[in-house]
Amino acid sequence: MNLELSEDQRAIQRLVREVAREELLPRIQALDREERFDPWVVRRLGELGLLGLCLPRRYQGGGLDYLSLALACEELEYVDSSFREILSVHTALVGLTLLQWAGPEQKERFLPPLATGQKIAAFGLTEPGAGSDVAALESRYRQEGETFVLSGEKVWISLADVADLFLVFARREPGRDPGAISAFLLERGMEGLETYTLRDKLGLRAANTGGIRMREVRVPAANLVGLEGEGFKIAMSALDNGRLTVAAGATGMIRACLDASVAYARERQAFGKPIAHHQLVQEMIARMVDGYETSRLLYAWAASLKNQGRRCTRETSLAKLHACEAAFRAAADAVEIHGAAGFSDAFPVGRHLRNVLGERIYEGTREIHLLIQAGYALGLREDRPLRCALPPWPFPEDEEAGPR
Repeated sequence: MNLELSEDQRAIQRLVREVAREELLPRIQALDREERFDPWVVRRLGELGLLGLCLPRRYQGGGLDYLSLALACEELEYVDSSFREILSVHTALVGLTLLQWAGPEQKERFLPPLATGQKIAAFGLTEPGAGSDVAALESRYRQEGETFVLSGEKVWISLADVADLFLVFARREPGRDPGAISAFLLERGMEGLETYTLRDKLGLRAANTGGIRMREVRVPAANLVGLEGEGFKIAMSALDNGRLTVAAGATGMIRACLDASVAYARERQAFGKPIAHHQLVQEMIARMVDGYETSRLLYAWAASLKNQGRRCTRETSLAKLHACEAAFRAAADAVEIHGAAGFSDAFPVGRHLRNVLGERIYEGTREIHLLIQAGYALGLREDRPLRCALPPWPFPEDEEAGPR
């Protein structure tokens, strides 16, 4: 693992940092207060090429590596989790999953508009009665000739009310058999497909979060992703991709809390001196430094394994667990360092604390990731080869096409 960033990686880091601070930061306070999603943000990320950042150039993507995606997510969440969430869902959960599991014709059809931002994608796994327990999902499908008919509801779906394309999961028969679950691509406008927006959220108030209702939605067989019965494996590999971006984003939140706390501690006076000179404040800041540096190394490690084409379920789980817990501690400490000021939205640290509560839940709760890590340590879990693997970087098809 090379800890030095390449020129391409540094360029992406600089670009996203500049855009995040100059274009997104001035917007976030109003968006959060008004609980308003701004479609301009998605369009802007598309214009910058970030929505297809790590998709092959063959599909009009940027052709960059998986670490570049993680670096972009860190910079976006430095401002707010809601902005990073767009890349986590559209690019990691859907784009990379299609790159891994879709057939050749599906890739040619769906990946270019996703890479360029002409179409926005959402990931439909969670249901009112099925979250961490994926095998409990109840959405059903049946086959009628060359058509699949889907019914059910998905909830807590990011980008639900703005997406054009939905990667959803349903089971063929009742019960808990993971082998009965399949994955489908639904397109907005299909009869029986409805979406809605959830409001009054504690955090991620500038993000679009909602639900998907499927009432006898007829889906052509060409929109089945992978083979019938592979849905559970597809969903789990998608979460491997998404967890990398959540870990990287949480790392950006830690850095944001650290920067805000250092600046405030240098200016705020208490007991005749700046609070930066009080040792318990220094302890909290030191904890943020620890959390940031270790989280950054963990997500970079996971991304490097992806670049090599290696399975990294354990590593992405650990990165997500560690970074989100460190971000929670950093945000809570940052609010305390700010005192009463941290209890208002005059400073960003309160918003980060609200947001990180969601990050400890989605894409595997804290408790699920503890069980995953214990399972590997005890020899109760092992990764078996998948029929389809996420391609290594550089992408083989781009290598054949020659340099950019």
